[in-house]
Amino acid sequence: MRNDSPPTDDPPSDGREYDPDAEHAFPDERLNAVLETILSDPEVTAYLSAQNVNPVARKGFNDHGSKHIQIVRNRALRLYELLKQGDVEFNGAADQGLEEADESVIIALAATLHDIGHVVHRDDHTYYSIPLASDILDRILPEFYDVEAAVRVKSEVLHAILCHHTPEDPLTTEAGVIRIADGLDMERGRSRIPYERGGRGINTISSQAIESVSLVEGDGKPVLVEIRMRNAAGVYQVDGLLKEKLEKSGLEDDIRIVAVNIGAKDDQLVERIEL
Repeated sequence: MRNDSPPTDDPPSDGREYDPDAEHAFPDERLNAVLETILSDPEVTAYLSAQNVNPVARKGFNDHGSKHIQIVRNRALRLYELLKQGDVEFNGAADQGLEEADESVIIALAATLHDIGHVVHRDDHTYYSIPLASDILDRILPEFYDVEAAVRVKSEVLHAILCHHTPEDPLTTEAGVIRIADGLDMERGRSRIPYERGGRGINTISSQAIESVSLVEGDGKPVLVEIRMRNAAGVYQVDGLLKEKLEKSGLEDDIRIVAVNIGAKDDQLVERIEL
């Protein structure tokens, strides 16, 4: 049955923050242990701060630091949870002979490290992220895996990091989740830093137009992404950037994206779009 009702305010169940103490549709003990380690790791913390200098201070782009990473990781794990509830199969860990418990670990690590290449340069940052993330993974993964399993987890994390870049096609469901979660960090507060410094590029202005993004259980598809726009400028984020992330993600048939313009009646160039 198709649900054509407009998005509502974010309900408590939209899972904005991953709760390690909650019941999940997947084995979470290993994920929670890995999260505890990386969230308190001094080197990872330093990278998440340093990686914001090039995109924000020097290029005037949207925030790509620790807040971006927190949002992407939470939304990636929320997407993963909803997809698991919808019986979507994940192939990244499985193809490597790893366990189901490793799927969420791959997603969390890739979400955390996908943008650290910004410390080198905003341009082509995805490719710089690979060797930097590799070094961190080589240090952290042996705490949780033997040598062979660590290599296999590492390979899947690096693949997911690479494929958050739209020219690269994800070959795993885990990588598809990272690709889409990266595009879901689009609410207006996310562009505040360059906007308040005078940035008025289309990416910044369109981000200002996005009121909220919610991830909820879908009707007919496992995931419904509900986007509320304050004005039609938000179309660039939805029909441009997010649409590009969804295409070739491998999850096109599992995620429904609906955006509604909730602005004033005299600003209804676009009332509703659906991907």
